[in-house]
Amino acid sequence: MYDYIIIGAGVIGSTIARELSRYDVKVLLLEKENDVSCGASKANSGIVHGGFDDKPGTVKAKMCRKGNRMFEQLESELHFGLEMCGSLVMAFEEEEFETLNELVERGITNGIHDLVILDHDQVMEMEPYVNPEVKGALYCPSSGITSPFELTIALAENAVANGVEIKLNSEVVSIEKGETFKVSTIDAMYEGKVVINAAGAYSDRVAGFVGADNFKIIPRRGEYILLNKNQGYLANTVLFQCPTKVGKGILVTRTYHGNLMLGPNAQEVSEASDVGTSLEALTYIVEQARKSVADFDLKKTLTSFSGIRATSDRHDFIIEESAVKNFINVAGIESPGLTSSPAIGLEVIEIIKSMGYELKPNPNFNPNRKPTLIKKSEDFDGSTEAEDPKKHIVCRCENVTEAEIVDAIHRGIPVNSIDSMKRRVRAGMGLCQGAYCGPRVAEIIARELNIPVEDVPKRGGGSSTLPHRESRWFFKEIKKSEKNE
Repeated sequence: MYDYIIIGAGVIGSTIARELSRYDVKVLLLEKENDVSCGASKANSGIVHGGFDDKPGTVKAKMCRKGNRMFEQLESELHFGLEMCGSLVMAFEEEEFETLNELVERGITNGIHDLVILDHDQVMEMEPYVNPEVKGALYCPSSGITSPFELTIALAENAVANGVEIKLNSEVVSIEKGETFKVSTIDAMYEGKVVINAAGAYSDRVAGFVGADNFKIIPRRGEYILLNKNQGYLANTVLFQCPTKVGKGILVTRTYHGNLMLGPNAQEVSEASDVGTSLEALTYIVEQARKSVADFDLKKTLTSFSGIRATSDRHDFIIEESAVKNFINVAGIESPGLTSSPAIGLEVIEIIKSMGYELKPNPNFNPNRKPTLIKKSEDFDGSTEAEDPKKHIVCRCENVTEAEIVDAIHRGIPVNSIDSMKRRVRAGMGLCQGAYCGPRVAEIIARELNIPVEDVPKRGGGSSTLPHRESRWFFKEIKKSEKNE
């Protein structure tokens, strides 16, 4: 019998699990994929939003700014990667200053008092590679960038280290409500007193198992393009275009690890599992991104990817005990959900207390988690031939050692695919996209888990280790079209 069963191990489910691990309770975290952070939490912009864009009075506005202020403490404890580099919302027409001023007023209402309107010269001094036709911009110094999947993994690892049980490959197929909840997966049944639905794009489906689906999730796909680190110099801050009635436009940003990223677009899809990319969408992203920064080199593209935003028909975050007693919905968590996640975890704790449950502190709770990646000094003498695991370089592009890979395998969450390791230590994130290190990572995983190497998939769920041929084709076509222009 569990006190709490959390469904979904994205950033929201993982942060709730960590908050509950502060208390002397029995918690189970269920995830349908073969790893944590396999949904929107691995495929988003990785931006810590300032909170000036959210409509005042909404749950989003409340959670975003509160969550933003919690990130620096979280980073000091969990070491997932954070840089508060600031953001610019750029105006390329004089009339767009009206929108910038409206964002300032909205931000002030939301409790944000560090917003500044910059003129052309100030923008160019801060961002010398943006389109010189920029008229000005709204500067928010308290925005930042983080690694979203590393954050999620860090939260989940710390939760597990503090007593939370996690079950992967455990898709919930039914929930029976009686005195308690009987939550069934494909191959097991778990009983719990309280169920917390953090299933992202599938949260309305999960809520429907007990008749608590008084909302609908509208899946929206956002596609991205990731360029090499040698393009990261083009953006010092997060570069937004001035929002319009159509949307926020395409952003250009550095990732926490220094790559340049473009996107996303927004497209409603019929299935939450539809995470493909299309030539049409990627071409649009390139065209729109060049309005902000013209000189990125598309030949330096590493990959494309997409993620699903769990937009609800309520047009706001849903964080509440449902009409079904002891069933909590945490749903519709789209942007700025990553930024809001620490505050959402605290909000769920308050809901649990309001339901009459006593939460006694866990005397053994440890908020700290050591970093996965070890920063290499300039005189680091590692090599691909070294026998010492601490010096044996497995991933040449990202300088990842065998010791880092072995450590990541044994942190309490099963790691049994090449992509799972990539999200932890960045092996495969570089220029060759795993062509060199992929087989070597698989060998280490197989050795440490004592399984045949052919049983180590690329992504899990029977995926192969073949490169993404379609993605390569997309960029070949885009490069061809640019050459012809």
